Formats: sequence, structure tokens, C-alpha cells
Amino acid sequence: MKPGILIISHGSRDKTWVSMVDEAVSHLTLGEGLKVEASFLELVEGRLIQDGIDRLEDAGVTDIIVIPLFVSSGSTHVDEIEYALGAKAAPEKETDLERFAVKAKVHYGYPVDDDPDIAVMIWDKLRGLSKHPERETILLVGHGSRHEGFRQRWQQGISSLAERVRRISGAAAADYGLLNPDSVRSKVEYWREQGHEVLVAPLFLSEGYFTKVVIPERLQGLEYAYSGQTLLPHPLLPHWIERQVKIMLEQLGER
Repeated sequence: MKPGILIISHGSRDKTWVSMVDEAVSHLTLGEGLKVEASFLELVEGRLIQDGIDRLEDAGVTDIIVIPLFVSSGSTHVDEIEYALGAKAAPEKETDLERFAVKAKVHYGYPVDDDPDIAVMIWDKLRGLSKHPERETILLVGHGSRHEGFRQRWQQGISSLAERVRRISGAAAADYGLLNPDSVRSKVEYWREQGHEVLVAPLFLSEGYFTKVVIPERLQGLEYAYSGQTLLPHPLLPHWIERQVKIMLEQLGER
């Protein structure tokens, strides 16, 4: 058995977005001889998922540990990629994504969801905005999903994550809003009516269109604090990836 690591994220035309993922991957300390590929679902030519699979298999990898670098198990991409890799028999939602050509065994990991490391990362990015935590609400904003089953997973993960952030921050309250179905504006309005300052934290991997354009547009005219800082860059993200990999390597060793 020769394991290898395939880290999959969405991809972007924005080169800064891609470079932030690459930088996080470059800080992994997984030991010599363990080949790592960072691939993207779309938009990054020459570095798509099939490219990553091919490079790992060309290096003699027999078991591919896949880390889906997405913020929620409610993402339909997490589901369709698992299916296209052959790690599940059928997708929960119909997809245009065709099956990849994979000879190696695929071991599919978990997305971020409500991991404690992620709560620390969010608070680190927000800390500078907090002035009076006893009357502040931290509002996590995620992409969300309109699809049944996926929406509930989004809600479950982000609500649990918000509570983790509240506990480590000392803020009076924490809540979440989703862009799909849209609840972001109404949540800010609600907490302002309660007399709270609202600190808005985007639950996105890297800065892009949603953090720079969509969220500010949805909240236009409201009073809130927002830096637009995303999970990356942050030294804890490589740590999160390493933890997932080590757990899965241990499981492989026990088989």
C-alpha cells in the first residue's frame, strides 16, 4: 500500500484565491514520501481533480486519501465529488459531474463543518472588530443551499460553529445567516433591534465575489461591522488538514 493525499477545493478564476489554498497546502508537515496534490473542481486549468488523480497514480499511489476543502457537508459539491470519485454509489442530488478515472482505492474525508480549529480561526479574524463583547452578536454568514437535506446540513454545521465562536469570544450572542435561502439581512436587522452591535464573519475559504460583493450588497444600508476576512490565510488550516490525514492514515493502517 502506498497512500497519497488529494486535497480538493472549488477553484476560482481569481489567482489570489488559488494561491491562498496553495500556500496552506505548502505548510503541511506530513513527512517524507507522502505525495500531496491540491486539485480544484473547476476553473483552474491543468489542476482539476482528474489531473490530481493522474499525478498521484503516476507516482505509484494505491490509496488516495481525499480531503474535501469545503466549509460545509451541506455543499452539493461535497456530495457530487464523493460520487464521481466512486466513494459512494449514487449522489444525493442529480449531478452533471461524470465519474473520474480512478484505479487507486479512494478514502473520502470530511469538510470543515463545526471543527473547533475553525471556530478559533473565525474569532482570530474578527477579534479586531470587537469593542464591547457584552453587547455584541457574531453573525456567521455562509453560502447555504436551497436543496432539501443539504440545507439542513448547512444549518446544523453553521449553528454549532456559531456557538463554538460565541464561547471562545465571550460575545453576548452568536447566530448565522445564509445567502441561500437568504436570511442574512433579516438576522442583522433582528440583532440590531435587540440593541446589539453585529459583527459579520464570512464563512468562506478564501476572499472572492461572495465576500467582496454579495454580502455587502445584501446588507446595504444597515449598521454592522465587517472586515471581509475569510478562513484563509491562517496557520490553523494546515493543522486541520494534517489532523484529518493522520486520522485516515491510522484507519488505513488498521485494515
